[in-house]
Amino acid sequence: MNSGVIKHLLGIKGLQTHQIESIFETADNFSELLKAPVKKTPALRDITIANLFFENSTRTRVSFELAEKRLGADVVNFSSSSSSVKKGETLIDTVNNILSMKVDMIVMRHPAPGACQFLSKHVDSQIINAGDGTHEHPTQALLDAFSIRNHFNGSIAGKKVLIVGDIKHSRVALSNIYCLQLLGAEVMVCGPATLIPKHIEKLGVKVSHNLDEALKWADVANMLRIQLERQDARFFPSLKEYSNLYGLNMERLNRLDKELLIMHPGPINRGVEISSEVADSANSIILQQVENGVAIRMAVLFLLAQRNL
Repeated sequence: MNSGVIKHLLGIKGLQTHQIESIFETADNFSELLKAPVKKTPALRDITIANLFFENSTRTRVSFELAEKRLGADVVNFSSSSSSVKKGETLIDTVNNILSMKVDMIVMRHPAPGACQFLSKHVDSQIINAGDGTHEHPTQALLDAFSIRNHFNGSIAGKKVLIVGDIKHSRVALSNIYCLQLLGAEVMVCGPATLIPKHIEKLGVKVSHNLDEALKWADVANMLRIQLERQDARFFPSLKEYSNLYGLNMERLNRLDKELLIMHPGPINRGVEISSEVADSANSIILQQVENGVAIRMAVLFLLAQRNL
């Protein structure tokens, strides 16, 4: 993508810093709207949006649907489990059939990396990537960065962000790395060697296999769950051992002589990558992330529909 107007949001990679800042500024306005007694605007009243989810989702699907309805759009929800995809219909045929019903925009989650890019080349509609395999999850990265920005009074530059867990299978990690670096943050990934992609240092990130040392370095810790549904082999001996080495609990947190901001994109596996005590602590902004997700997705939908991104 160049610095001009973009038609789709397929990933963070290729976005410009000013485009991310535009999303954040628009999300600031929508955050204020969401605090008002009337939480809706007719901004997209002439737009029809189809949510195509070929993978299970709760937070992302509900967040997008709520964002769309807050903007006044007409919304169509599609689930592959009850669709003609189960009968052998291709992705393009499925989407073209939906588009023939005069749909303007598609929000899609798909298990295949690159599915959204592929679709954008074959259908005449705007595409927003709601997560494609182990590739990217751009709106999650945007809401994560937006949440950090808000916590630190408007600036991410210079902050040290640690991403802990299953980096190898995580689309959230990759999108976060791209987004945070664009905004001037330093990024470190931490986890067992088997869950860290080879050559990830080429993306400009630091790598650690010692959580306690990594936490000493960090201003922010974003804890990722183990992506068991995407693993075709055993990458560590047991969940108990993983939790002992890479789980964030109050004992670890109390050993730090500083405030550490705690994040998690969900869903949380309590007692594995993070304890309930930490997830529910004053250091945690996990629920703020969920809240900010609606404002960020409203901003993305609005700017793309207006061709202002």
